Amino acid sequence: MNIWGHFKTITAHKLMVMKGCFRLGMYKQGLLHDMSKYKPVEFFPGCKYYVGTMSPNNLERAEKGYSLAWLHHKGRNKHHLEYWIDYAGGGRPMTGMKMPVKYVVEMFVDRVCACKNYQKDAYTDASAFIYYDNSKHRLLLHDDTRALLEYMLVMLQVRGEKETFSYIRHNVLKGKVPYEKDKLIELKDALHVSV
Repeated sequence: MNIWGHFKTITAHKLMVMKGCFRLGMYKQGLLHDMSKYKPVEFFPGCKYYVGTMSPNNLERAEKGYSLAWLHHKGRNKHHLEYWIDYAGGGRPMTGMKMPVKYVVEMFVDRVCACKNYQKDAYTDASAFIYYDNSKHRLLLHDDTRALLEYMLVMLQVRGEKETFSYIRHNVLKGKVPYEKDKLIELKDALHVSV
């Protein structure tokens, strides 16, 4: 049990996300981000499986075949894509629902800060996109939500954090960016051309 190590890691992450959300004008989300990690059902498994370089949920899952901490966490935090998985209707399988923009933005900040927290000095503006790109094939995301997340991650990689956060605050969160897959792909592709 590494209580202090786990507490420091989740608190450092929470404070980083809070700072990122505050930069975007998302004060309530910044304050409430990941509060469930301090509840016993999430906190104690986090201490037991703590290593400091990856989520303890991965190690709990490897040992048990599931992570109770993660199942609890994703069901209470709307910035996780897994919160938005539901039946598609008409007898179709479960799929990702279109997430509200403010939660996609919080998910973006969460991913950036998780990379910073775990990668430390190895972190670059490309880290969050690389991490996402390596796992995107297994993520159940609505096409529009996927396109918005990818657009912000690529913008971070290409334009840097300062410009990306400013753009998100003044354009994405103000509804000035179309939340539609095809238009977002065009915007993302234009980022590569302008480099």
